[in-house]
Amino acid sequence: MRRRLEALCARVRPTGVIHLAARAGVRPSVADPVGYARVNVLGTASVQRAAERAGCQRLVMASSSSVYGNNDKTPFSEDDPVDRPISPYASTKRSCELIASAHHHLTGMPTACLRFFTVYGPGQRPDLAIAKFMRLIREGRPITMYGDGSMSRDYTYIDDIVTGVLAAHDRIDSFGYRIWNLGSDRPVRLDTLIEQIGEVTGGVPRIERSDPSPGDVERTWADLSRVRDELAYAPTMDRLEGLSRQWASIIG
Repeated sequence: MRRRLEALCARVRPTGVIHLAARAGVRPSVADPVGYARVNVLGTASVQRAAERAGCQRLVMASSSSVYGNNDKTPFSEDDPVDRPISPYASTKRSCELIASAHHHLTGMPTACLRFFTVYGPGQRPDLAIAKFMRLIREGRPITMYGDGSMSRDYTYIDDIVTGVLAAHDRIDSFGYRIWNLGSDRPVRLDTLIEQIGEVTGGVPRIERSDPSPGDVERTWADLSRVRDELAYAPTMDRLEGLSRQWASIIG
């Protein structure tokens, strides 16, 4: 993989790289921690080396809100301690941030690490909650709700994420190495989210309760103070409208 990446970068000679590739998902990482470490950590190091050798001027990479673990303080700020991830996936994303920091120190390449907060919208991965719940409601099948419904997430619409990614790419050279949250600053409880999905789909969710899943954090909530000040990032999508757009993309 490393040699193919270096050959591609040498041929294309990119001025900037936006690195979003990864093995994603908390629950699958519990079953395959070695595979996640190999793909995410070694893969990111390979991207960094290839970009450096091609004379790339900047690098933007995807991290994750999962690095915050079960942080009691909310909302989550980029300066909060992130030394206690609770899943292999989160551990790999924090590792990628650290090797990115070392790479910037050694090479001077401006590097942005973006902590995404649960991205949703058309094209969402089918294993993620919103896409899965919509599919189950459409098929008339029950939804498994892990825990008592109080778990909350800061869902962020894809268009807002793209705006943040492009802003980071355009401005990272003014900061050197920087971590930014990309979220909505509007967390929602799981049981409320399921109700809202029922509202936009016109279906009645049938819920089956299950114990909390190992590795899942209790909450996420993005503090956007830094990214607002430094990138003028301001998410605009209303959640019900975003859910409606995702549903429309599913039913065609």
